[in-house]
Amino acid sequence: MTFPVPLTGVVPPVCTPLTPEREVDVPSLLRLVDHLVEGGVHGLFLLGSTSEAAFLTDRQRRQVVSAVVGHVGGQLPVIAGAIDMTTPRVLDHVTAVTAAGAQAVVVTAPFYTRTHPAEIVHHYRRLAAVSAVPVIAYDIPMAVHTKLPADLVLELAADGVLAGLKDSSGDLGAFREVVTGARAHAGFSVLTGSELIVDSALALGADGCVPGLGNVDPHGYVRLYRLCRAGDWAGARAEQERLCALFGLVGVGDPARMGGGSSALGAFKAALRLRGIIDCPVTAEPQVPLSGEETEKVGKFLAAAGLL
Repeated sequence: MTFPVPLTGVVPPVCTPLTPEREVDVPSLLRLVDHLVEGGVHGLFLLGSTSEAAFLTDRQRRQVVSAVVGHVGGQLPVIAGAIDMTTPRVLDHVTAVTAAGAQAVVVTAPFYTRTHPAEIVHHYRRLAAVSAVPVIAYDIPMAVHTKLPADLVLELAADGVLAGLKDSSGDLGAFREVVTGARAHAGFSVLTGSELIVDSALALGADGCVPGLGNVDPHGYVRLYRLCRAGDWAGARAEQERLCALFGLVGVGDPARMGGGSSALGAFKAALRLRGIIDCPVTAEPQVPLSGEETEKVGKFLAAAGLL
């Protein structure tokens, strides 16, 4: 299929199911994809933060993209993260995921070293000059320790360097600035990465959402998107509030023994296992697994949301 411009709707960052030996569990991955497609999602984002891309080897990254692209057969857009520390390393990932069939790449600012805005601009311009597919910026300062300034994003949008922005910054004011400015750039997509403010983001004029919780409840996020697009803001608010309550499952992990990432990703995978979609809830090392008691708490959140 032709890559849609702009990209709109619900585009979940697809979890990467693993075997107990921490290899990619391809059968579970494809069942998850079927679950998302059946839920009505509008695209798939592979190799993002929720996909545990930072923990996967280059071989596993290619394996994920090849398996999913081959399975969906063009039914809906498949985009893939090309996330790494520096421009040369990202260029290698762009080549790999594009060869595997990704229709767009999602790229953060460089990280590890301190990066000046001029260097970020050069990074994206270099990638866009080489990439055979559209480049979408990924603003996630919690992970890369750099906030993408709105004026930088809009400059690159105006020049055709960037095809969109996936915003996981938590800065709603800056997000609004990009949404407002993007109206001058036809085809530029602005997507929120927040599970909790999708209705607000769409009301501001965002094109869609990239919710990690959408793995667990794609039907809910698609329903929310449709309610917003229909202008049923009361219905949308009620659905958003149900999803906000469900999102509480990311906090089941004991903070005395694990980080927030282990808790959230472990909870998503535990929920998918409890729903019968994946075989094993293991997360990549060195993340700490959920206990049996914590997994039971995940089940209670699912039951309360009507998902068990």
